Amino acid sequence: MPLNDERPSSTSSSEDQTSDGESSSECRESMATASDLESLRDSFNSDISSKHCTPSSSPPETLTLDEVMEAGRDLFNLKLSHDIVMNREFQPHPNLKAKNSIWNAVKENVQKAFWDTLQAELNDDPPEYKHAIKLLEEIREILLSFLNPGANRMRTQIMEVLDMDLINQQADNNAVDICGLASYVVTTMGKLCSPERDGDIKKLQELNTENIVTLFREILHVLDLMRADMVNFAIRSIRPVLQVIGAEYEREKFQNVLDKTPNALNITTSWIQAAIEELLSVRKPAELSNNPEKILQGLPGPSQIFNTAFLRLLTWDFSKSSVPETWVVDETQLEEIQRQLKQAVAVNTVLLIVFSTIGDRIQGLSVLSDRLKRMITVLLNGMHKPNFNLKETLEGTSVQICCELNKSLRERDFPALTPEQQATLTGQICSIGQKDNPVRTLVGKNLNLRYFMGLLSDPRPEVKLQEAPAGLAAIQPELGVIGKAFITLVNYNRAVYAPFYMEIMKKLLFFSDPPATSLPQEPAQGSIPHD
Repeated sequence: MPLNDERPSSTSSSEDQTSDGESSSECRESMATASDLESLRDSFNSDISSKHCTPSSSPPETLTLDEVMEAGRDLFNLKLSHDIVMNREFQPHPNLKAKNSIWNAVKENVQKAFWDTLQAELNDDPPEYKHAIKLLEEIREILLSFLNPGANRMRTQIMEVLDMDLINQQADNNAVDICGLASYVVTTMGKLCSPERDGDIKKLQELNTENIVTLFREILHVLDLMRADMVNFAIRSIRPVLQVIGAEYEREKFQNVLDKTPNALNITTSWIQAAIEELLSVRKPAELSNNPEKILQGLPGPSQIFNTAFLRLLTWDFSKSSVPETWVVDETQLEEIQRQLKQAVAVNTVLLIVFSTIGDRIQGLSVLSDRLKRMITVLLNGMHKPNFNLKETLEGTSVQICCELNKSLRERDFPALTPEQQATLTGQICSIGQKDNPVRTLVGKNLNLRYFMGLLSDPRPEVKLQEAPAGLAAIQPELGVIGKAFITLVNYNRAVYAPFYMEIMKKLLFFSDPPATSLPQEPAQGSIPHD
């Protein structure tokens, strides 16, 4: 046997040479496969390195109450920033009262008790000013919060007029002028408020100062409105800044949450894993061999996984599973998009059934098509609600459609629909409420795989927004609106969370066992969930 630094002798047998040749060939193949694998990994790493930060997580540990509260604040700030960037109409509204709210009932009772106590104290002889002075002190702090840092003159004046020490001394001697102080507050509010509050200030000035409790109550109400105005002004001012740094800011806040709760991406991981499984399930038989190179070639790329995962959100069953953690702030918008999409699919399905059943007699009648579409849309409005009776609505819709068709046919000297034709049309329309209705399923599949996948795959999706696939022209305007809303959400979500997604993909594809096939599956891409 040769030593480690010796070469085999030239007198080796042909069998040995053949064995060495096979070993060398296997080695080269292994090296090539390893090189390809490393190259594919690099494609993931290059996408991550282009971001401003790389996500990380720490081992699970017991959280203190302060850490939980801090994570909650990070989530609140993340959502607030997201709402400001994504919703140009976003603004908080004060005093929104929810019906049958326990919190609202408690709040009203506490406020009533305070005003009753204040009224009783001022009606005493001599009057008691304890609660009135506390109220004035709170009003003073609110007024001061409205001032700009350089408004020293106004600040000094407010502090001098609403000097709590002086007011307490006057109250001890029963010499405090509560009405005069309230009038000063109203005048100052008029100087600090926005022009849209001038009408509210005028109403305060017209109130009878003898009813001081009512005046104070209205003063606080207008101050709440002024605070909301100030917040909305700050939001409008900060929005351009957040539009520039918003994605990075949200990513940083989510990383803070992930540092404290490392399992905060569990659902997101399952979501991406399901997308990978779906892509792997359609591989060609040759790719299922034991050849490492062919297996490597069959692995999906990042863009494929992204697009497949995002497309699954359109058929997500919100009643059975929570959305991925990275989509929690957009859950309401996703549900609304899905509701609009389900209604658009139903409307388009009914129209397809009508025009394919009646045939040439109504083809090319855009006026009739538009009239039927408007009628069907109105009748199916609210079909996502739990108490919506879809079967009954479709029956009523069929009756009205038959009436419209007969009217149109008679106007153009065609015979009206026979009872048999009306029964057939009604039966087909009513059948779209069934879970596996073939027409509705085909429309949904065409919509998802051709329209939305086209939007997700195109670097300039705005060009394709108005290009409805064949068979979907009737709902093209609705698709443009829905598609724009969906792509806007997807693009921003990807900008924020792409580093986290890429890390998950790397682990699932390269550093873990193959995805388990027992994971709960979302509805098929071509289906539209049925209520």
